[in-house]
Amino acid sequence: MVTRERPIRVLVVEDDPVAADAHVLYVGRVPGFEAVGTAHSGAEARRLLERTPVDLLLLDLHLPDGHGLHLARSLRAAGHRADVIAVTSARDLAVVREGVSLGVVQYLLKPFTFATLRDRLVRYAEFRAAAGEAGGQDEVDRTLAALRAPGPAALPKGLSAPTLERVTGALREAEEGLTAAGVAEAVGISRITARRYLEHLVDAGRAGRSPLYGQVGRPELVYRWHRGTGPTGQVQ
Repeated sequence: MVTRERPIRVLVVEDDPVAADAHVLYVGRVPGFEAVGTAHSGAEARRLLERTPVDLLLLDLHLPDGHGLHLARSLRAAGHRADVIAVTSARDLAVVREGVSLGVVQYLLKPFTFATLRDRLVRYAEFRAAAGEAGGQDEVDRTLAALRAPGPAALPKGLSAPTLERVTGALREAEEGLTAAGVAEAVGISRITARRYLEHLVDAGRAGRSPLYGQVGRPELVYRWHRGTGPTGQVQ
């Protein structure tokens, strides 16, 4: 996890009160992040931003008083520099392209789980940390790579995105790493299946493995999440 002197301040902009409360709860469960408020409309978001410093907007794109990207555009024009993670149920590539120029650094498609949001927030924290150190082309590439997440199409046959999220979550939370047996127990899958997901994360450069010695017989492999990896999987 990226260590910061102060939490990353998040404003949740969501018209559904139940969803907004859930998103605030989710944000508060991710170390290094703090939900500083909730807005149920674009107008309310503008008022809150006038008096509350914010680093990141968790922004629903369908608000009762206008499209979320219109809000993002007006905030940029007013000088607000907060980044945006856009929340939407639409799969519109035109909207995605437009959002890039407005500070949208990630997209979340509804419905999403806590593990999915946590992954986006952790990647965003890594992005912010890397951006402060970026200089040459390699550093810039690593900064942008911190935001990239493997899409469902990149998964090998037989692997599912929901199970991968659960395996990823278990591995992230294990500071000392986990064996395939440990992941299997934590996630509720077989040891063989757990190893397939773990090896996929290793191949993607998101995790590493090392032998666990000190036991009789063949040493077991321990898998550890790479925190702040570059595009080749090397730990920065």
